[in-house]
Amino acid sequence: MELQGKHLILGLTGGIACYKAAELCRALGKQGATVQVAMTGSATRFITPLTMQALSGRPVALSQWDSGEPNGMPHINLTRAADAIVIAPCSADFIGKLAHGLADDLLATLCIGRPSRVKLLVAPAMNVEMWQQAPVQRNVAQLRADGVIVLGPAEGEQACGEIGAGRMLEPQQIVEGIVAAFQPQVLAGRRVLLTAGPTYEPIDPVRGITNLSSGKMGYAIARAAREAGAEVTLVSGPTALACPTGVARIDVRSATQMLDAVMARVDASDVFIGVAAVADWRVVSAAKGKLKKEDGLPKLDLEPNPDILATVARHAQSSGHKPYCVGFAAESDNLDAHAEAKRLRKGVPLLAGNLGPQTFGQDDNELALYDDRGITRLPRADKLMLARLLIRAIAERLQ
Repeated sequence: MELQGKHLILGLTGGIACYKAAELCRALGKQGATVQVAMTGSATRFITPLTMQALSGRPVALSQWDSGEPNGMPHINLTRAADAIVIAPCSADFIGKLAHGLADDLLATLCIGRPSRVKLLVAPAMNVEMWQQAPVQRNVAQLRADGVIVLGPAEGEQACGEIGAGRMLEPQQIVEGIVAAFQPQVLAGRRVLLTAGPTYEPIDPVRGITNLSSGKMGYAIARAAREAGAEVTLVSGPTALACPTGVARIDVRSATQMLDAVMARVDASDVFIGVAAVADWRVVSAAKGKLKKEDGLPKLDLEPNPDILATVARHAQSSGHKPYCVGFAAESDNLDAHAEAKRLRKGVPLLAGNLGPQTFGQDDNELALYDDRGITRLPRADKLMLARLLIRAIAERLQ
């Protein structure tokens, strides 16, 4: 219920993506928000106001000339109780209206006449050729400059059969963007690089050395950093998780691949967070063919993997303490002693520790933060909530 107590105006403009607005409306309600739908005349050609009324539980606002408003001013009445206006789908035409301050229908007037505290978010939806046109890109740039939050668009197959940028984000991705809009922007302008998930070290073409990390904590931290306004790059080992909206993901398998991806981007980063459960060892020479049981017990020669966190920390120290390094320790016992020893050994200013067997694959976690101040314990909570607390702790230390 991350939008509990929020009142949202959901605006629909003309486009086939209106069918997604029905699911979005339900998803917002499930997150605790109340939703007032407003539709342009073109939007009613794609989905009926009756459908949106049934899903939102409120009559749909359609016209600025609605005689049902006691004072005849729906553009005033509807926005004063709102926390945000979300236009999804937002057509090229409506983007142009917003960029130039035009208000020739109710929805446009709601946006132009909203109080300054009311956030405005748009989810563009249009053909790829339309999205790429210079006037549309100029208008989108103007919206961003005006403080409008632009969600997407996504790339992929479109209703017309063409492929490219212009698809409206999926409803859950839009929900994430709305939730993010209400989070403190404590990392605005910062660039965060982090690792997540397990690594996989091949033994032969079908077997390998890995661990039980699901990647959930790292992905939650990536989302929390993005919510806080950072530009986020996530270097991920093999997981089944969807990339958080607005995060750039780089997929790797082995520890050496992860190190290479990190070091190629570390100089452009303000913060590095090493969340990945990196395998400590790898097989010296992986077998080219599958090892057979009938050939007997194989002899595996192991060698240590590179220490990614320590490598980044040394690089930061030699380059003037950039990026700020945060490590993770997943222990099985004696957490405080092992975590603090690891922090000092690796030379990082902040380390988050937990008991791995109690968190791997779970949706909740419990963290302790170790730095020169001592130990700060974060209460057990879902991983996204803990991630947000960790991001705020990092932001505080950056200041």
